[in-house]
Amino acid sequence: MNNGSELLVGKVYFQLKEHHNFDWLEEMGNVFKVFQDQDSGNISFGIEADGIKKFVKYAGAKTMNFKGEPEQAINNLKECVAVYQDLSHPYLVKLLDHFQVGEGYALVFDWFESENLHPHWTFPPPLKYNHPESPYFRYKQLPLSDRLKSFQSILEFHVHTEKKGYVAVDFYDGSILYDFENNETKICDIDLYRKKPLINTMGRMLGSKRFMSPEEFELGAVIDERTNVFNMGAIAFGLFGAELDRSFLKWDAGDTLYNVASKAVRENREERYASVEEFHFYWLENVNK
Repeated sequence: MNNGSELLVGKVYFQLKEHHNFDWLEEMGNVFKVFQDQDSGNISFGIEADGIKKFVKYAGAKTMNFKGEPEQAINNLKECVAVYQDLSHPYLVKLLDHFQVGEGYALVFDWFESENLHPHWTFPPPLKYNHPESPYFRYKQLPLSDRLKSFQSILEFHVHTEKKGYVAVDFYDGSILYDFENNETKICDIDLYRKKPLINTMGRMLGSKRFMSPEEFELGAVIDERTNVFNMGAIAFGLFGAELDRSFLKWDAGDTLYNVASKAVRENREERYASVEEFHFYWLENVNK
């Protein structure tokens, strides 16, 4: 069994399948955090220089949980640059730069002081749902007004996404960053968002099944605005309910919003709202009822 290679960059230790040169990263600043457990083939770092923090996402190293080759991860990362540029928005993490470096490719983002709502590696289920330090657990304890404001940010970004002609592939609670101090929400990790028209060529598409529509499991199905609507409705049940348990008993945002969210996650796509914009309209109409 390959235990990999332990590397030290800055003051941070992490594991890769084999040694990789990160001298270029240390030249950018002090590495204070590493995100090494993703299965995308990317490894990410928090760096700080002159009091300014940045987030660097890199492909090219052989990460422990990636089953593909680094070249595949590099190509995927290069392709997503246009997505971040096209969908630039106040509620999306800001892409500052991207470049070829050494054997790989790097994207540099503004650092957003926040916590991820699906802390899979630090608080795997069931700890995610019941540990007092879990960001998801703490988020669920917030006043309803704060969570409604947070979801509003998510909806506004996806109305924007839809107007730009994109489908939100692989959007889940792990794509949501929340700043508990300032009650601000931003979206990250939109690498797989794709322009329409989009057809399901995979059968089971990439993503978390907790938030995926039936058509994302159906080979040849159209993936479009109504797919986005299901995704947003499922996110609502994650933030105000109990994820896949979509019963009213587990919902804490009132009966009118429950009805709006329930329509969004209908199995029959024709019974859903036609767009996120329409879903957003009815959500806002009912948010204070």
